[in-house]
Amino acid sequence: QVQLVESGGGSVQAGGSLRLSCATSGFTFSMFAMGWFRQAPGKEREFVAASSWSGSRTTYIDSVKGRFTISRDNAKNTVYLQMSDLKPEDTANYYCAKTSRIYDSQYYRPEAYDRWGQGTQVTVSS
Repeated sequence: QVQLVESGGGSVQAGGSLRLSCATSGFTFSMFAMGWFRQAPGKEREFVAASSWSGSRTTYIDSVKGRFTISRDNAKNTVYLQMSDLKPEDTANYYCAKTSRIYDSQYYRPEAYDRWGQGTQVTVSS
């Protein structure tokens, strides 16, 4: 059974940092690209960042480039999102997700993902 469990969310002031973790099980983690999404109240879910299955390639939306870093530890079946210089507009529930296909080179497409965790809340105050 595929499981993705996020942790590390919390409340911080603008300019602060948080590190999100997503522990996974039930699939061969090293064969799948992984992504982070977020959803703010009243808004649609938004793709934030993704990592290739090896971690050698990453992609980000423009609004988080230079502030967020996605990484993964294939030995621990865990993907991370290091968030720095947080802004109030980063406030959202953050979800990790796995692609539906192994070795999917198009992991930059939100449609490539088929499983999400339950999310972890990030609140940034000004």
